[in-house]
Amino acid sequence: MPESRNSIQYVDTADDVVRVVQLTDTHLCKTRGGTLLGMDTDHSLQAVIDLVKTERANAHLLLGTGDLADGGARPAYDRLQVYFDQLTPDNYWLPGNHDSREAMAAAASRPNRLCREIRISRWQLLLLDSQVPGQVGGTLGENELVWLERALQTAQEHALHTLVCLHHQPVAVGCSWLDEQKVSDADAFFAVLDRYPGVRAVLWGHVHQEIDRQRNGVRLLASPSTCVQFAPGSENFKVDDQPPGYRWLELHGDGRIETAVSRVRGVHFEVELDSGGYL
Repeated sequence: MPESRNSIQYVDTADDVVRVVQLTDTHLCKTRGGTLLGMDTDHSLQAVIDLVKTERANAHLLLGTGDLADGGARPAYDRLQVYFDQLTPDNYWLPGNHDSREAMAAAASRPNRLCREIRISRWQLLLLDSQVPGQVGGTLGENELVWLERALQTAQEHALHTLVCLHHQPVAVGCSWLDEQKVSDADAFFAVLDRYPGVRAVLWGHVHQEIDRQRNGVRLLASPSTCVQFAPGSENFKVDDQPPGYRWLELHGDGRIETAVSRVRGVHFEVELDSGGYL
């Protein structure tokens, strides 16, 4: 594993409240103007970024939580970097099932874009890799879980609060077809988290919809895609007519989290609502 992936990235701030923006499931195609289920994913991403500029321009950092390129093409990550840099150079990526780790690493202008751990103020942010090459669903695996335990031990020693991030959902979300794709070793994942009271929230992508729940005092958060949305509660693949969006988080020094989802309004997006799915 590259040294940059194992390193800790420190982000300096004198603020007691850490402001985070999550952009997820951007699905950029190899060429600009490419579409996913009829939606131009470059157009939708720029619309979301424009919204962030008006609402959260002072964010300390940006998290891109997977499925950043629809087919893992290098040119898509090159464009992604330009888009994300509009908001802050402190943007960090983790892979989803549609991504190529190798192309992500090759495109990253800063090696620490793919780091596993970020420390800022009183917070530790952990970026886990749940990708299984060739599969839609996710798994963390023994190595990732061992590393997670060690990172949480260190956070406990330093009295840090922790936000854990990954691409795949570790819990069922109420969509039968998506629930088949959740993290396969989620029980082992939560067994680790349950040993560390400093864990405040788990944040993920993949499900293209908003979720905000609690489990043993830990916030469970999923967020809309910057492009196509999935219909909550659907038995089979179903596209929703909700517009693209993003999640913002404010991480307080005492461990509290304020967060909400914001969506683009007043912009027309083409989307194939009757689609039966995509690969």
